[in-house]
Amino acid sequence: MKAPHAHTNRLASESSPYLLQHAHNPVDWFPWGEEALQKALSEDKPILVSIGYSACHWCHVMEHECFEQQDVADVMNTSFINIKIDREERPDIDQIYMDATTAMGLRGGWPLNVFLTPDAKPFYGGTYFPKEHWLNLLEQVSNAYINHREDLVKSAEGFTEALNQSDVNKFGLVDESESFRHEDLDHAYDRLSKQFDLNMGGMDKAPKFPMSSIYLWLLRDYATTGRQGALEQVIRTLDKMAMGGIYDTVGGGFARYSVDGEWFAPHFEKMLYDNGQLLSLYSEAYTITKKPLYKEIILETYSWLKREMISPEGGFYSALDADSEGIEGKFYCWQYDELKDIIGEDITLFAAYYSITQTGNWEHGMNILYRKFADAEFAAMHNLSEDSLGNYTQQWKNRLFAARDPREHPGLDDKILASWNGIMLKGLCDAYRILGDERILNTALLNAEFILTKLYDGKTLYHSYKNKKASIQGFLEDYTFVIEGYLALYEVSLDEQWLRHSIKFVNQVIDQFYDETEGLFFYTSSDSEKLIARKKEIFDNVIPASNSSLARNLYHLGKLLVNDDWIEYGKKTASRFKKAFLADPSYLSNWGCLMTSMVSPTAEIVISGKDSIQVRKEIDRIYHPNKIICGSVEASTLPLLVDRKPVPDKTLIYLCFDKTCQLPTSSVSELLDQLKHLN
Repeated sequence: MKAPHAHTNRLASESSPYLLQHAHNPVDWFPWGEEALQKALSEDKPILVSIGYSACHWCHVMEHECFEQQDVADVMNTSFINIKIDREERPDIDQIYMDATTAMGLRGGWPLNVFLTPDAKPFYGGTYFPKEHWLNLLEQVSNAYINHREDLVKSAEGFTEALNQSDVNKFGLVDESESFRHEDLDHAYDRLSKQFDLNMGGMDKAPKFPMSSIYLWLLRDYATTGRQGALEQVIRTLDKMAMGGIYDTVGGGFARYSVDGEWFAPHFEKMLYDNGQLLSLYSEAYTITKKPLYKEIILETYSWLKREMISPEGGFYSALDADSEGIEGKFYCWQYDELKDIIGEDITLFAAYYSITQTGNWEHGMNILYRKFADAEFAAMHNLSEDSLGNYTQQWKNRLFAARDPREHPGLDDKILASWNGIMLKGLCDAYRILGDERILNTALLNAEFILTKLYDGKTLYHSYKNKKASIQGFLEDYTFVIEGYLALYEVSLDEQWLRHSIKFVNQVIDQFYDETEGLFFYTSSDSEKLIARKKEIFDNVIPASNSSLARNLYHLGKLLVNDDWIEYGKKTASRFKKAFLADPSYLSNWGCLMTSMVSPTAEIVISGKDSIQVRKEIDRIYHPNKIICGSVEASTLPLLVDRKPVPDKTLIYLCFDKTCQLPTSSVSELLDQLKHLN
């Protein structure tokens, strides 16, 4: 624990855990806002914008090496106006200056440190700097600003102009044919498969990130084409991740990424957005494979969420730090003698199972729990039944959890973000869809209510919630991921209030975020703070792009509501990204999910009658991702239900596609036979 500091800067009045971590630095930090920007103009000083987040290991390192040091602070305070930003609170600002840094030909990442002119235009940037390099850079930038101002201003104008270039022109997003064919999927798969790691799963590079949307697309490719290679790569990836050090086998939940190519040594921070997407991914994969390992991962991750990540009000916190007691991974790693004391006479079997050694399999004599063999293979190697091995591993986990829990836990970033809560809400709905565990549904309902009552005031969806206060006007990602979460909740609960809220948010997005000129959506609303650029998010990364997610939502809602305009928007926008997707699917995989839903007809499944909920559960036991579900126990005014009023003591299922309907049936197996003929 840090000793108390006499110095306090302006960040002490902020709510962001990341900003509060810097509140006692000797650097005269400002939060982003008018006070800092006006001071830069009035004093004619360059601005340093330093961006990070609370779970970022190298952000902590740079703080300790540079920002906590008085000699460094003296230089920064004399020559610059210094602004600290939590990228998770202000992704709009982060996006602008990250794009500027990459436009400079520099490597992006966090901590991100960018130098601006007094009118907030960027002229130089970088990521982590050790102390001596940082001091040298500060001196060079200060001298350049004093002696070569004209060149810096010209450079800044050029980068700002580049930031405001048309995305449509920059990436050649021209209108193409709206048709999507199986051959397109073949081509995209061939391109992506060249990047597969056929040994460890994932992509063939290090570090390894989960990138869930890639594998969700591969599952849809498999569902559409029957391509075994797509399914095999998903299974290989999910198996190796579950067995790797990236997964917390003791407490549940995944770390953000592994630094190596084997899912072995993670950067130990756990992010809400990763775990929400991975709940969806493992749930979909379980529907196909019924692998007990995937069910175990889902339930353990859910237990971790309930234990460590949910507020009393029902909102999910953002992240757990990589560090505890100032050491990365200390909470999660073990010395051999410590494990020997905990496990006792089973230590030899335990060591073989988790690949630990007496000298440690990681740094400083520490062990990361890591499995090289699947349970069936390991049990056979050691003359055990799988049930017997399962008994061993459960006992080991219980003992390890009891021994680990008293340790100092990693720091918690307890701000609650609308976008990440929407992602987790979708993950919970998908988990409930395949497990039918009512506890999971109840958690999803609690979270949905939290978003509605704490992050929405009836007019504006807010981005962040902390200390019982919502703040920062919502971004496109907030609206689209909440819409997606509410859509998923409607389809598992058939409670129309969640569908109505989705519709309301979509209309708001169209009014406030749509760019008529380019036919895409801005990241910020029309009445948000005006920055030096108004950006659009179009490429999928560790989180899918807000534009691809919104296009999928509009297509899905269009089918549910028989809204041809929204359906056509989804089709037309997908067609504009088709060429880019076929060239490199890895950063357009969520667009790929949308395109794949157009290769074969989207099934519109309507359930009407007293057993609608039970019928929905039976339908969801079979993997058919290209579908919408609409249903009601009672009469409904929804377009797909209005002429299908419930029949007493009977539940009927209607299957339609492209405005053509099959004869209604009361048999789920008959419905499934009908679905088989759609691809």
